[in-house]
Amino acid sequence: MEVSFSKEVELLRLKNGDTFHGEGILAITKALLQSGVAYVGGYQGAPVSHLLDVMVQAESYMNELGVHVEACSNEASAAAMLGASIHYPLRGAVTWKSIVGTNVASDALSNLSSPGVTGGALIVVGEDYGEGASVIQERTHAYALKSSMCLLDPRPDLPVMVRMVEHGFRLSEASNMPCILELRIRACHVRGSFEASDNVPPPISTRTLMEDPAAFDYMRLAHPPVTFRHEKLKGEERIPAARRYIAENGLNELMPGRHERMGIIVQGGLYNALIRSLQQLGLADAFGQSEIPLLVLNVAWPIVPEQVAEFCMGKDGVLVVEEGQPEYIEQEIATLLRRRDIQTPLHGKDLLPAAGEYTVEVLASGLAAFAQRYLPDAAREAATGSARAWLDGNQARRAEVSRLLGEPLPARPPGFCVGCPERPVFSALKLAQQEVGKVHVAADIGCHAFGTFEPFSQGHSILGYGMSLASRAGVSPMMQRRTLAIMGDGGFWHNGLLTGVQSALFNKDDAVLLIFKNGYTSATGTQDIISTPDDEIKERARDKQQSLVDKNQTIEATLEGLGVEWMRTVHTYDVDRMRKTVTEAFTSDFNGLKVIVAEGECQLERQRRIKPWLAGLLSRGERVVRVKYGVDEDVCNGDHACIRLSGCPTLTLKDNPDPLKVDPVATVIDGCVGCGLCGANAHAATLCPSFYRAEVVQNPKWHERLLAGLRGAVVRALQPA
Repeated sequence: MEVSFSKEVELLRLKNGDTFHGEGILAITKALLQSGVAYVGGYQGAPVSHLLDVMVQAESYMNELGVHVEACSNEASAAAMLGASIHYPLRGAVTWKSIVGTNVASDALSNLSSPGVTGGALIVVGEDYGEGASVIQERTHAYALKSSMCLLDPRPDLPVMVRMVEHGFRLSEASNMPCILELRIRACHVRGSFEASDNVPPPISTRTLMEDPAAFDYMRLAHPPVTFRHEKLKGEERIPAARRYIAENGLNELMPGRHERMGIIVQGGLYNALIRSLQQLGLADAFGQSEIPLLVLNVAWPIVPEQVAEFCMGKDGVLVVEEGQPEYIEQEIATLLRRRDIQTPLHGKDLLPAAGEYTVEVLASGLAAFAQRYLPDAAREAATGSARAWLDGNQARRAEVSRLLGEPLPARPPGFCVGCPERPVFSALKLAQQEVGKVHVAADIGCHAFGTFEPFSQGHSILGYGMSLASRAGVSPMMQRRTLAIMGDGGFWHNGLLTGVQSALFNKDDAVLLIFKNGYTSATGTQDIISTPDDEIKERARDKQQSLVDKNQTIEATLEGLGVEWMRTVHTYDVDRMRKTVTEAFTSDFNGLKVIVAEGECQLERQRRIKPWLAGLLSRGERVVRVKYGVDEDVCNGDHACIRLSGCPTLTLKDNPDPLKVDPVATVIDGCVGCGLCGANAHAATLCPSFYRAEVVQNPKWHERLLAGLRGAVVRALQPA
């Protein structure tokens, strides 16, 4: 059973006059349909991926509208889809996760931005920046600058976000430039409402087809010599057209305040945090009315010089609130002010941190320094005093929590899910390296990146999704021992097949590649991929509680077709066999690429598939057997090697029941899914025999009840009084 978006799909059908209530990213999805989008593509990952997930599950409704939806193999293929808007008046939208996705798509984006677009092209990017991010700390802003793409950064308010989508398409068409719409995590999850409009079926669609392709026009190609003309068009026509549209349609918002000698220019996406910070200084009310004038840049690029100059003119000081570095917006504003000989003092990174997320507390500190310089005396004392009291109060509360705890809370790094099929492989790798010695491990993006944390601590580099095998190419020739590259099936199809496997085979590299085949792109939300078993196989496997992944041999067939000669497929929970296979790969006389396919279905997807079925059996009173593992506390010697080898959250410690022993014993707590890793590790590593396997029977048969009663009676009779 996959994640269902049935409720979200119904919200897409709202009509003119209806009120939409929901999350920001779903509002964006609805806005695309209201804007007459003709095609949508993207690559999964981050909250923005719900846009694509919902549209994929709304296939029947998309067919009614004539909207084509495509789940792309990576961000580059998604960006290339926008080529449909170069020649034709087709509105297209694609989506992906943050800067890492934009990096992958950059080649296609550059070649799209050079000739420009006829139909509106919108790229919805999850701007995953700050301490809560899961990616490198860079920004999409640089790509908008270098390739001349409009960058929309809407204020996190549903009516504003919807409006910016609709205007984003028009802005793209008016300027012939693609538009990027960046959404932070909070913007994706912000809840609110807006008055819906009717969805607009695109005039050219899967239901209304074009008869003939466009006439050949060399100017529409990103190819010399016309690329030189394209660059002139960007500066002479496209950017000026974009600025005119932004100004004429009021896309940026000017909010007056009573302290007119001051001003704040803020990225739209940071507006909510800024207002909350101003409230801590007493400079904004509960309704968001600021006492300091604000210029909210819902379009972060291009800047409209006249708009910024007019806002800054005559002020004693202006603060630019721009998250991340370099300070692109601040530098551009400083340049345009000086060119106009406007000497208004400009502040930004001198009062605010250069790096890190701009939380309310961070902004309040910078605003207090800004207020100290420019607010009138009476207001200055009140504002800075209020800020200091709030910040000091936060610090005092943290100090009190630390005092009560007595010591800092232990670190809680992310880790594998309970029963994850990838955990036993890392256990096997630890055991194998005891035989062959330490090896260089090239890690990759995906759930398996959790193997870099304790207790495994394996992975010397992460260079991009599917790039592990390619990243070890410079290391392998310098090592006495073979290197290991780890890759998931999602990374394999995303990039690893071409950049890694093909390159290694072509260069006849002697290396080891381990592919986790769990059946989904699990790290991005367990979406289906080409090697995911179909629904019929899922149903059959559910009824028999069988593994899914060995039902689809697409990866193995692809590797064989490409010329891989040494390949082994091993079930991940068989730790001993996996250890022997890894050892064989590092000691084999075969000189070339050796591939180990580690099969084990994603535990999250397995539980989603199995749990509803088991609940149905129990509700009908049918017999259900659940496997659970435990530790015999009388046998456990308190060595805890089992914990260091698996790191399973359900394998933990408890006080030793023997008063003569000090060391705590291992125990298996509730939450165990019965994967068997603890027992497999004990066998593979020749640990103590303290683990036992138990079967919990619900709705047992009459003879099982009778047998259980007899066993219980015998046990009680043998127990001492």
